[in-house]
Amino acid sequence: MLIDTHCHLDAAEFDADREVVIQEAFNNEVKMMVVPSVHRNNFEAVASLSETHACCTYALGIHPMYVARSQLADLAFLDQAVAKQLKSDNPPVAIGEIGLDFFIADYDKASQEYYFVEQLNIAKQYDLPVILHVRRAIDDILKHLRKHKVRGGIAHAFNGSRQQAEAFIDLGFKLGFGGALTHPRALKIRELVSTLPLEAIVLETDAPDIPPEWLKNDKRNTPKQLLNISEIIASLRHIKHTQVTEITTNNALEILPNLAKLFTRPKVIH
Repeated sequence: MLIDTHCHLDAAEFDADREVVIQEAFNNEVKMMVVPSVHRNNFEAVASLSETHACCTYALGIHPMYVARSQLADLAFLDQAVAKQLKSDNPPVAIGEIGLDFFIADYDKASQEYYFVEQLNIAKQYDLPVILHVRRAIDDILKHLRKHKVRGGIAHAFNGSRQQAEAFIDLGFKLGFGGALTHPRALKIRELVSTLPLEAIVLETDAPDIPPEWLKNDKRNTPKQLLNISEIIASLRHIKHTQVTEITTNNALEILPNLAKLFTRPKVIH
């Protein structure tokens, strides 16, 4: 069994064939998919996916790239949504996707940091892990995590240094790896995937984004690609594929405690 710890199944790219995409992933050993939100406008969509698909769960948060189109009231709305959903039969497994992004043009660092810290506080309040967006901002994120301690989580699409990786691990985080590692020229990521403790790694696709090498001419990534991604990790580490699937799945269940509870939740698998 594989767990895709990060895919945006609610995205418009899947509107035409979402049911097929989910079923194909399930048929290719991906038995659970975590769908993070990015803005208050899709909180309901990701929660609804989890309601209707036993192989989906979700996280709630405001993505740093959506901070510019958010309002401070959205943080209160997030707090209320998390509190409400935690009392339901369909609780979120994390606060996410949150973090910092210093790659986008004309970013407002102060605003991003404010939203990030406030969401870390929400995660701490409800004792939830966080799913982090860390593009070009790893050191700043680590600084805030040391000051505002949460119960851990996942550094999504990790592409930092070995030292930064170890800093996340020391803070109780797992590192998310996906399609980027399938590109032969991604030497730094491949080195990390090959040498970091396997117990520190979780798998993800970030579908519909970050397509693997074999989809380079396709504009859309899908969760079913996780099977081939995991096989490449096994090849890079010179271990059996079953070891990768077993350990990374256990890692995901460990870092997202609410996830394990969802396997027995009565829902219809489409």
